[in-house]
Amino acid sequence: MPFTFDDLVHRARALPRGGRRAILGITGSPGAGKSTLAEHLVRDLNGSGAPWVAHVPMDGFHLADAELERLGLRDRKGAPDTFDAAGYAALLARLREETHADDIVYAPGFERTLEQPLAGAIPVPPTARLVITEGNYLLLDTGAWSRVRPLLDEVWFCELPEPERIRRLVARHEQFGKAREEAQAWVSRSDQPNAELVATTRGRADLVVPGSALPRVRA
Repeated sequence: MPFTFDDLVHRARALPRGGRRAILGITGSPGAGKSTLAEHLVRDLNGSGAPWVAHVPMDGFHLADAELERLGLRDRKGAPDTFDAAGYAALLARLREETHADDIVYAPGFERTLEQPLAGAIPVPPTARLVITEGNYLLLDTGAWSRVRPLLDEVWFCELPEPERIRRLVARHEQFGKAREEAQAWVSRSDQPNAELVATTRGRADLVVPGSALPRVRA
């Protein structure tokens, strides 16, 4: 039987057990709706009460443009080797640890208008019993990325029909300043090879989330 967004909310709510913090990973190819799903889960789970769910995107671990230039990787921004994968895994490990009552863990964010990571932008309070993290490479099994999956309680894979995913992706690049032709070229040259790599990890997910269960707001 097809499942709905409400089913996903119920499944996420059940992840923390015995007072232990849980971490839910959401992955999928670029433009598949990962951020939208994560944001809506956080909103619905927290409701109007005291926040107990935090959202920590993988995008905060993008290497800065200056470092990408130094490494000769600027034109491959978004590929697996343009992230601090070891740093991301270390943060997830820290989030798994039980913290003191007044400890806040600060995670980096990503400023899309600047296309740059932003240190210490996301506070995760000790009251957060569920952390939702999302990004392309949560199920990669190479290099430092292989440390990520064992730190996650579940990983869900977002899946959209290819034409819709590409349409959303081009629109997002346009929204953040690229001309249409430039956006289409970037999707073909950079995003699509990354998408093909991410697609090979689908079989490692605990759940595949079809487009019919995704909130229809933005990619």
